[in-house]
Amino acid sequence: MDLFEYQARDVFAAHGVPVLDGRVAATPEEARAAAEALGGGTVVVKAQVKTGGRGKAGGVKLAHGPDEAAARAGEILGMDIKGHAVHRVMVAEGASIAEEYYFSVLLDRANRTYLAMASKEGGMEIEQLAVERPEALARIPVDALTGIDDAKAAEIVEAAGFDAEVREQVADTIKKLWTVFTAEDATLVEVNPLIKSADGRIIALDGKVTLDENAEFRHPAHAELVDVAATDPLERKAKEMNLNYVKLDGEVGIIGNGAGLVMSTLDVVAYAGEQFGGVKPANFLDIGGGASAQVMANGLDVILNDTQVKSVFVNVFGGITACDEVAKGIVSALGILGDEASKPLVVRLDGNNVEEGRRILDEAAHPLVTVVDTMDGAAAKAAELASSGKA
Repeated sequence: MDLFEYQARDVFAAHGVPVLDGRVAATPEEARAAAEALGGGTVVVKAQVKTGGRGKAGGVKLAHGPDEAAARAGEILGMDIKGHAVHRVMVAEGASIAEEYYFSVLLDRANRTYLAMASKEGGMEIEQLAVERPEALARIPVDALTGIDDAKAAEIVEAAGFDAEVREQVADTIKKLWTVFTAEDATLVEVNPLIKSADGRIIALDGKVTLDENAEFRHPAHAELVDVAATDPLERKAKEMNLNYVKLDGEVGIIGNGAGLVMSTLDVVAYAGEQFGGVKPANFLDIGGGASAQVMANGLDVILNDTQVKSVFVNVFGGITACDEVAKGIVSALGILGDEASKPLVVRLDGNNVEEGRRILDEAAHPLVTVVDTMDGAAAKAAELASSGKA
């Protein structure tokens, strides 16, 4: 989960990273009030979107006083920056910048470790710097066991070539940013620019943080950071039901047990759909190892509420959960949903107790359920039903 800048700023402040004060505003009037609360002097009005390039797009503007802050907010709110609409701005204290630096720490998946990157040449052109003069961007591996301690922080500032007069402050800030990274279970913490102000202070003037959603069980407070307005309502509903669901732009709803099987099902449905007017999968939904009636009902509830879905393909391989239990779950789920279940289901079962599972579905003889023995055949049937608009 990516955080907005104002959220990253709050997280930084909570861990002692030096930041400037700021307020969030959704209207020009709120921006005026924010500027007044910050003392009525010079402020920076910054678009809050989860993408880079705000400055170049005109989403960061200086304002001299509350009235000008309101005017600048009016110009920024509603902008489209790389496909992201601006609904909020952050009104932040102005800073007199002497120098701009860059620092980030991230999960280096390729090398199975962490990587710290630092440069004494930060700012909007950091991507260009990394390409044209890669030697100006220090890349230092960070061991997961030792992290960024005094020695590692000193190594980073030395490699990046920071001037002696700021090295101690920069090293201290880097250690605090590492604390943010570990304490919040982040996969990325980035500051661009990290500045030296005119009075010699090191300040994180901007911030980007990506949190590892797999660790959210350790951080109940992270739920408050979710951008509910931008979250697809079906994905939000599925998450509340503890379902592994991702909405796609298609017509065939997919339910499977196991991420690998579901991914294969998406491919098979997409291939079969080419024969029926380009029908595509409508979602990824993995119900995991347990396929109880309630889990199946939850999955169907989410998928059937997708207005794009015209048919549903339930593809289950019986392993830990046998096919007869899956079949019972499907029958019970349809009973639980009642009239809400109004779209055809194509079911393919294989694996443990498959014959008994098929028998249960045959005996139930639910008018919406079609049992197909093979994965390819079931995908083709689901695509055909979706293309004919039977729902």
